[in-house]
Amino acid sequence: MKLIKENLLAFGLMAVTLAFGFAVLFFAATAGGGGEAVGGGEEPGGGGESVSTLSVTLTEFAIEGSLTAPPGTVTIEAKNEGAVAHNLSVLGESKTPNFSGGESEVLTLENLAPGTYTVICDVPGHREAGMETELVITEDAAAGGETGGDGGNEPDYAAMDAAFTASILEFPAETEGKGNQILEPEILADGTKYFELTTEITDWETEPGRIVQAWTYNGQVPGPAIRIDVGDKVRVKVINKLPMGTDIHWHGIRTPNSQDGVAPITQTLIEAGTEYEYNFVAERPAIGMFHAHHAGQIQVPNGLFGTFQIGETPIPRGQTISGVTIPNDIEIAQEIPMVLNDAGVIGYSLNGKGFPATEPYVVTEGDWVVANYYNEGLQIHPMHLHQFPQLIIAKDGIPLDQPYWADTVNIAPGERYTVLINADTPGTWVWHCHILSHVEREDGVFGMLTAMI
Repeated sequence: MKLIKENLLAFGLMAVTLAFGFAVLFFAATAGGGGEAVGGGEEPGGGGESVSTLSVTLTEFAIEGSLTAPPGTVTIEAKNEGAVAHNLSVLGESKTPNFSGGESEVLTLENLAPGTYTVICDVPGHREAGMETELVITEDAAAGGETGGDGGNEPDYAAMDAAFTASILEFPAETEGKGNQILEPEILADGTKYFELTTEITDWETEPGRIVQAWTYNGQVPGPAIRIDVGDKVRVKVINKLPMGTDIHWHGIRTPNSQDGVAPITQTLIEAGTEYEYNFVAERPAIGMFHAHHAGQIQVPNGLFGTFQIGETPIPRGQTISGVTIPNDIEIAQEIPMVLNDAGVIGYSLNGKGFPATEPYVVTEGDWVVANYYNEGLQIHPMHLHQFPQLIIAKDGIPLDQPYWADTVNIAPGERYTVLINADTPGTWVWHCHILSHVEREDGVFGMLTAMI
């Protein structure tokens, strides 16, 4: 019995020793850090694939770090040093969940072949604001290098100055296509105003040379503008040429429940290749929108939205507001629809275009102008017009009992604001979203900026 116990003890010690030895060998073969590959198969007794660990930081709005590795498995340790949630996405491979400032996530990518991979934050609008870089997988298992970030070098401020100046001087730039074009109705025998909207994916130039596959109504972003009067009978035929089903919700427009446009609750889905008709009466004035509700997170940011106006918003003629009296004989020289977006293939834009392709608004000194803001994006946008205060006269198409002046108008997703502007000072005045990363990035001005001239 004593001999058996001694043999078992010896065997146990030997097993523990062997297990410890195998563990040491395993960790030596697989551990790595700082972008260095370990165990690439060239060492005697090796044979495993390369495993690399890289590190990046995410901020508003950049992805910085060393992103070069040999073929094999790559682990990217991402730390969010910004103030808002970000994620790390390697297109065609995988991505992390969103994570907040101060938090970290690890993204592991297996069997990466040599090549260049696009790395972004795919939170809506963040890629367009500058959160894009490249992961380079080299041909040589022993090779290394850096990409992404500035490598610790001082930024080239002179080059940034030149880029900003050059980008501004491109305004206004011409691009193909214009959205928000008035859609004239066919008048039927009973007086009904009949409109047709065709949904399809088409080429759309958001800024010079940047052509995207937009989801459109009648080939436009925003879709064609529908303007009708109170009491009109309305019929809208939808011809669906998208690769998937759709519907139309009349946002801010009073309709019967059966016409609300939410498949499959109030209607059947308008399947690909089919048609559908909406019928309702324009009961009251409205500053509304129309957009897809089915798969809205895909269809709306990518372009399926338009403006829908019933009647006119009352002007507070003769009222004195914060010491300013609105003339009784005021004439509105121009009515400006401004649709805000920040996501999908359209990205940061005004009326489907990003600076420098945004439209400038030319007015005459002394003109009174009405602007209707429509937020079809996923983020809030504080809209600021230099020099001229904006008199907010309606919210979501509902006239305010007490209009008020504002320097900056904060517009949340789904909201509409109607403002009155007196252009009483000559000049070129910038008009933009005041979240600065929605209008500026390292290579210059972009996105949600235009001007009143």
